[in-house]
Amino acid sequence: MTDRPPHDNSVPTSRRAARAASQSPASQGPASTPGGAARPDDSSRAEHTPTPAAEHRGSVDAPASREQDLGEQASYGQTPRAAAPAVGTLDALFTGDVSTHEVGAVPSRHDRDRKKSRIAKWVVLIVILAILGSIVAAGAWVWNTYEPQIRSAMGWEEPKDFEPGEATGEVLVTVVSGDTGSTISQTLFDQGVTKTPTAFYDHLIATAQDPTFQPGVYALQQRMTSEAALTLILDPASKRQNAAQLREGLTVDQTVEVLAQGTGMPVEDFTAAVADPSAYGVAADTLEGWLFPATYQFDPGLSATDIVRTMVDRTLESLDAAGVPQERHEEILTTASIIQREARLSDDFYKVSRVIANRLADGMPLQMDSTAQYGYNEMHDGTVSSSAEALEDDNPWNTYVRAGLPAGPIANPGDEAIDAAMNPADGPWLYFVTWNMDTGETIFSATYEEHQAGIEQWHAWCDANDNRGC
Repeated sequence: MTDRPPHDNSVPTSRRAARAASQSPASQGPASTPGGAARPDDSSRAEHTPTPAAEHRGSVDAPASREQDLGEQASYGQTPRAAAPAVGTLDALFTGDVSTHEVGAVPSRHDRDRKKSRIAKWVVLIVILAILGSIVAAGAWVWNTYEPQIRSAMGWEEPKDFEPGEATGEVLVTVVSGDTGSTISQTLFDQGVTKTPTAFYDHLIATAQDPTFQPGVYALQQRMTSEAALTLILDPASKRQNAAQLREGLTVDQTVEVLAQGTGMPVEDFTAAVADPSAYGVAADTLEGWLFPATYQFDPGLSATDIVRTMVDRTLESLDAAGVPQERHEEILTTASIIQREARLSDDFYKVSRVIANRLADGMPLQMDSTAQYGYNEMHDGTVSSSAEALEDDNPWNTYVRAGLPAGPIANPGDEAIDAAMNPADGPWLYFVTWNMDTGETIFSATYEEHQAGIEQWHAWCDANDNRGC
């Protein structure tokens, strides 16, 4: 998770002045008022009272031409009648672009009121749609954040476990030293064995079981019931011999433990094998980031050095496939290791990569919790939050204290993280926060204000889910 910021002044001529026109004495009629407008006497007023349009058009003293007619109407303060509709206007009438009210007549007050009414209706409709959109967005947020509580209250809870008979395929699951029912429950969910992150642990609680789990690699299936998964994990026949399953994001220290447990060789053999990176052509102080995560089935008789070499060679294959130049190997593995620890969903790998690139380009500190936790040795406590001590500790990996990338990789990245480090997505993001610890859904933001809103959503999820993984 990322955090913290950093005219023209002339006055136009009035219409009144523009309307003023001089008239000859013969046509001017009665004397003008001081304002310039004709003021006929009573007899003149009676003689020139405007008649309805139909009568005026039919009178014997009507003007001889249309131009004269229009001019006369203007002199009496009447609005001139519209000219006969052109052919284009008639075409528009038939297509519906022009109404009969708009052809050959001046819009009436009724037409203007009806137009205003239509506009008002559209405004009301837009406001209603905006309100409904806000309600839908708020409802979606509440559902995503409080879905388990809503389902429980309404009696809509989905089964936490798969049904018997749904199991398919094969999945290798690694149990490491120190694993508990809770951590194994999350591992089983991540591997697609169980339906929910807590299904396996809830089964142990419900059946009052507290078994001792033996480290090793176990052959299970996808879509199993928690009961069936427990049976296989406790069955020695399910344990693979001379095999190791190394998931993405493990450190060197974690990796040597898994190798020892999977192969039955002493952990000291692997500790010695990883001590000298130059033996494998790696120009770095440690092999952190170079022990490629995968499921391995080793041939009997291989030494610890042979096994480590196999893993380093696999990392080189991934770097070559992503088109990483040799001089950028350590840089890309460092970036990829942060991506591996920070992102959980496939598309987010490339977005986190963009956040890293944008921050480096802007001269911002990376401020990645994963780097602070690695440098302070608290990245294995099962939560995404960093302690104040970890954030403040001045070590070469703490990107809250040091500028740029950390001193080196913080974990072993897989193919996708390496590819994402080389090919970040396009976007303006500078911040991100994973707000749902179960699904890994993450909010990416371009501004600190947006980021704060994402953090509030994360807090709401944590409060509603007993701070699981927070």
